[in-house]
Amino acid sequence: MIIWLASYPKSGNTWVRAFLSSILYTKQGINDFSTLYKIQQFPRKEHFENLVDNFQDPKKICENWKNAQDRINLDNKIKLLKTHHVLCKIDNFEFTDNSNSLGVIYIVRDPRTVLLSIKHHFGMKDFDESRNFIINENIWLGINKSEKYKNRANKVPTLISSWRVNYLSWKNKIQNSLIVRYEDLLSNPQTEFFKITKFMEKLMNRKFEEEKINNAIKSTSFQALQKLEERGLFTEQGQGAKFFNSGPNSDWKSQLDKNIFDEINLKFKNEMLELGYL
Repeated sequence: MIIWLASYPKSGNTWVRAFLSSILYTKQGINDFSTLYKIQQFPRKEHFENLVDNFQDPKKICENWKNAQDRINLDNKIKLLKTHHVLCKIDNFEFTDNSNSLGVIYIVRDPRTVLLSIKHHFGMKDFDESRNFIINENIWLGINKSEKYKNRANKVPTLISSWRVNYLSWKNKIQNSLIVRYEDLLSNPQTEFFKITKFMEKLMNRKFEEEKINNAIKSTSFQALQKLEERGLFTEQGQGAKFFNSGPNSDWKSQLDKNIFDEINLKFKNEMLELGYL
């Protein structure tokens, strides 16, 4: 069964993935990115091999979401998969369901800060472009026609939709769900990562040592991740210069034009109020 690490892009998914790979796949819980690959992204080409002939055809990929996940689950083991995909249904084909999914950890981040990070990650020319990106409900990654936003490691169509639709699509739709705010991970990592660990312990029916958890929290602090990236140990950068760029120093108030953040506040008002961003 699959436990999803789901989020809109640039919302902390890789951070949580680094933490979980450290407590799951290292002896002492110390992150050096060497086990990050053990939590793969979905969808990827390898998941659809022998299922589709054209990995760039969204229709064929959608038709085989369940087939690909059925195959992943053949060994009856619990595994974690990262995704930015919206939890949707297209032509009666669901992205996933409770028959293949044991639970989800959804990481959410203030969309005004996401807007800054998206601009850097994709090398966008201005904030208008990144604003248009996060409000567009038909944004696909990994398709040749949208080469600018192509995920080179993926190369399979991934519908991320808008910040709002992505969040709402996953909210309480899988039987076991945990929503984590990126801002809480920054301000109180001890509490939030222990909350994530308790959720995983329940789903996996296992216990993690407190020392190992503390080592993972320390070695995946934002500053520690930046240092590892500077040493060349992280290789999942986007088109920007750094992946772990500003983190806690992302200040949308000083960088965004008032018209842009007013528009974001209006379009995402209900969700931002619900999450405590307004």
